[in-house]
Amino acid sequence: MAVEDKQSRTLGDWIVDRIARAVIAVLLLLPHRVRVATMGWIARNLVGPLTGYTRRARKNLAYIWPDMSEPERRRIARSVLDNAGRVIIENYATADQLARAATWTTHGPGLDPAQKALAEGRPILFVSGHFGNYQAARAAMNVRGYNLGGLYRPLNNGYFNDHYVRTVEAVGGPAFARGRRGLANFMRHVKEGGHGALLIDQYFADGVVVDFLGKPAPTAQSVGDIALKFNALVIPIYARRLENGIDFDVLLEAPVPHSDAKTMTQALMDSLGAQVRERPGQWFWVHRRWKPDRQAARAAAGL
Repeated sequence: MAVEDKQSRTLGDWIVDRIARAVIAVLLLLPHRVRVATMGWIARNLVGPLTGYTRRARKNLAYIWPDMSEPERRRIARSVLDNAGRVIIENYATADQLARAATWTTHGPGLDPAQKALAEGRPILFVSGHFGNYQAARAAMNVRGYNLGGLYRPLNNGYFNDHYVRTVEAVGGPAFARGRRGLANFMRHVKEGGHGALLIDQYFADGVVVDFLGKPAPTAQSVGDIALKFNALVIPIYARRLENGIDFDVLLEAPVPHSDAKTMTQALMDSLGAQVRERPGQWFWVHRRWKPDRQAARAAAGL
């Protein structure tokens, strides 16, 4: 897996991190329900408009669903930012997250195969996207006896990443930074019968081009490669936010059959796409997922 992540530690990064640390520290003093709703409001009404993330979400929605009305795009984009804000503070409030995770419903056709693999010591890859709260899915499984090690993408802001990593580790299971060393350690974890959590929905220039929501999307096929190498069970998993705004139902879909890495990657993207179509406000439309201009340039250059 090539490393495309380049961290920076500029003065601007430091200032942004200090503001974020202060906001997070204040919110963590509040009751969980209040802090989550407040961070959702901040992201929806302040962070999204000021950073351009709201505009990017609307642009991505227009690219995928050009017939959607502009008011509907605005509504979904606001929901996206609200959900993203809630995810951030939920992942910093680890104790509350884990306590609530014990009460969430875990269900779906993948639950029995996962329990069987757990009993047998077979490796499991739980695969999701930036949907609902992806870390909540790890929390739900880890409080039920699993040990999901997370393979994560380091944040561009190095100062923020320093404490963000601790939120990944606090949910339980080891954390592995995406890159050559992190991937090697992650694969060792899986080889030894461990459980891995991976997100498969970010742009990956060197990846295989598959369909996502009707558009070509370069995607890492690491899941298929690792699963075939170590005979790991592959289960799509989604923590879907409930109407109360702070809890989730955790869906484990049927395992993806072993075939070849590209076919398995497409199956995973189809699975995520179905969830996004059903609950568009819960997926992170703020990502540069498709980058059509870059893809066109590469195609013209014969790459």
